[in-house]
Amino acid sequence: MTDWLIALMETLGAPGAGLAIALENLFPPLPSEVILPLSGFTASRGEMDLLDVLVWTTAGSVFGALALYWVGALLGRRRTLAIAAKLPLVKVSDIEKTEAWFLKHGKKTVFFGRMIPIFRSLISIPAGVERMPLLTFTLLTTAGSLIWNTIFVLAGYYLGENWSLVEAYVGVGTNVVIGVVVLAVLVFIGVRLAERRKGRHASRR
Repeated sequence: MTDWLIALMETLGAPGAGLAIALENLFPPLPSEVILPLSGFTASRGEMDLLDVLVWTTAGSVFGALALYWVGALLGRRRTLAIAAKLPLVKVSDIEKTEAWFLKHGKKTVFFGRMIPIFRSLISIPAGVERMPLLTFTLLTTAGSLIWNTIFVLAGYYLGENWSLVEAYVGVGTNVVIGVVVLAVLVFIGVRLAERRKGRHASRR
């Protein structure tokens, strides 16, 4: 991964870092926790301009987010509900409640979601499904991404050869987020199975 990123930035410079971040939005397994600090470290060596790195990585974040936004927009509410209705353990009412929650807190979710591992990519899809005004979505995504990118690029810039420490510490936080999500999914499945059992017992009576 590191060798590929270095080769990309050596070939394209700061736009290469932006391209890597755009791909990270579309394919979350590509970690921005590696791309951004490495970009900052490369800038510290004078191989790229620091301001250019910040501009291009933020542009890459926005481009990737917009791509996922349009995936959600093209999918639309009706198709989302139709797909949800066919999924086991999922109720359409749950999707509708989520929709209502997003309509109420959507702006905060898009802004702060840009700073949460994994969710910074996924949050663009419901924003598209709900057709959040494109200008609003773009501005919130740009602001949140700029903050996130600046922190990690500057960390790599000032840590120098020790830029990889950023990945180690952030990796712990990412694992916590994943653990919480997995636990929430397991609880959700458990509740749904319990409701089904109750429903079956009630129908037999």
